[in-house]
Amino acid sequence: MPLRRLVFIIFPTHLYTMQTLEAIQDFKGKYPKQIWSLFFSEMWERFCFYGMRGMLTFFMVDQLFMKEDVANLQYGATQAFVYAFTFIGGLFADKILGFRKSLFWGGMLMIAGSLILATDPHKFFFLGISFTVIGTGFFKPNISTMVGQLYKQGDSRRDAGFSLFYAGINIGALLGGYTCVAIGKRQMFASVIPEHLSWNVAFGLAAIVMTISLLTFVFSQRNLGPIGLSPLLIKNVDGTVTKSKKWYEYLVYIGSLAVIPIIMTMVSKTQYTDWFMYIIGPATLLYLFFEMTRHTKQEVKKLIAALVFIIFSILFWAFFEQSGGSLSLFAANNLDNKLLGMITLDPNGVNNSVNSLFVIIFAPLVGLLWLALAKRKLEPNTVVKFGLAFLFLGLGFYTFFGTRFFQLATGIVSLDVFTLAYLFVTFGELCLSPIGLSIMTKLSPARLQGVMMGMWFLASAYGQYVAGLLGAGMARANENAGLVEKLMTYTEGYKQLGLYAVIAGVILIVISPVVRKLMQDVK
Repeated sequence: MPLRRLVFIIFPTHLYTMQTLEAIQDFKGKYPKQIWSLFFSEMWERFCFYGMRGMLTFFMVDQLFMKEDVANLQYGATQAFVYAFTFIGGLFADKILGFRKSLFWGGMLMIAGSLILATDPHKFFFLGISFTVIGTGFFKPNISTMVGQLYKQGDSRRDAGFSLFYAGINIGALLGGYTCVAIGKRQMFASVIPEHLSWNVAFGLAAIVMTISLLTFVFSQRNLGPIGLSPLLIKNVDGTVTKSKKWYEYLVYIGSLAVIPIIMTMVSKTQYTDWFMYIIGPATLLYLFFEMTRHTKQEVKKLIAALVFIIFSILFWAFFEQSGGSLSLFAANNLDNKLLGMITLDPNGVNNSVNSLFVIIFAPLVGLLWLALAKRKLEPNTVVKFGLAFLFLGLGFYTFFGTRFFQLATGIVSLDVFTLAYLFVTFGELCLSPIGLSIMTKLSPARLQGVMMGMWFLASAYGQYVAGLLGAGMARANENAGLVEKLMTYTEGYKQLGLYAVIAGVILIVISPVVRKLMQDVK
């Protein structure tokens, strides 16, 4: 099939003006209908992403025979690059591709990466991961930005919409987080999957669900009207649509493939990650400061407020993302496999998925709580919500520390207490992450929305990077240690993280009046 015909099928120009943006934003009820197609597309993409994420650290230790501290550093480096590339993906979407084509291209790269890993995860591990890194960078920030564009500025229903969208993310994370690692470890379908192919099947499943995600988006995009179209599109007087400088798009596609060997080298050697993180953060800030010179004083104040949220989110994710690193190894080594004394579950599967289960249950309720409090003029402002997020996070890590007092056997602790800790962590996440996505779209000028959403995920990249460093520090003390020593070292580390989280929460609540003044009319 000719390339032009394929592009026309995926992005048919006669659908570009089917519905106006005003008509989309003038919806009745709590949620716009377009949010559901984005909900399901993101759900399956998150199955792929969290399925892969949940396998990484355990696979590197168990199958690639890395030391635990090296695996933690490798996990942090891989995830840091994933989120760092969301900034680049957001930038290209803003300037060249548009959100739709960026999303589609990213999805194709993620499918390719998963298929490479399914072929031979031991031999092609870093090659497959590199495709996934770049693909996620193009996919992730842009679908979130499209959700924000479903709402008018000042629409009080926006936070509830992002909370619903966040619940959809976590349905995929729940299914993928448990299923993929359980298949790889032969805790599921062991009777039908040959032992030597279990990890191939686990990575292959990620490719299948990513394909479902992409097809969901392609066949439902006509309802999005002009949302997500390329900024290079020009609407003519006669109503037709043409494109200028289409070769810019081809350069993006070719360039993203050309850098894969570079990404593969940088991901596999963590010292390169250090250099990258030392450069990308300052460079991004310089770019943002340059953009500030092109905006009004009021817009600049809002961007400064956005930076406050971004900086504190780095610290939040550095603690939260122990789930994919040190907590993954803690689950493999020190957790019992009985929930409530009767349900047998894979501890790694629980570690990867129970947070998502709690989000699914509580995200809609928290969203409705914010609406109810807003009606009574009792809703805490966004800065205070961020502070509460850190307080809940601190409580969660103090509970992880408390697992040491519930040993069921030597060095083996209660899965129930571990799960309770994730309940507190989840409430912290619900106070920060969906609200954070929303506040980036509120505080950003229209022409910088993709960039600022990318910066939000770049903050996650730094959080992932620091998470790897923290996890590696705990793991180094565990080298050649027994189960009890591992338990004591990890839980002592979690106690320290709990303390730092509480301090950060208190600081945010104290400075909330200053930040609120910078936000002006944004709530």
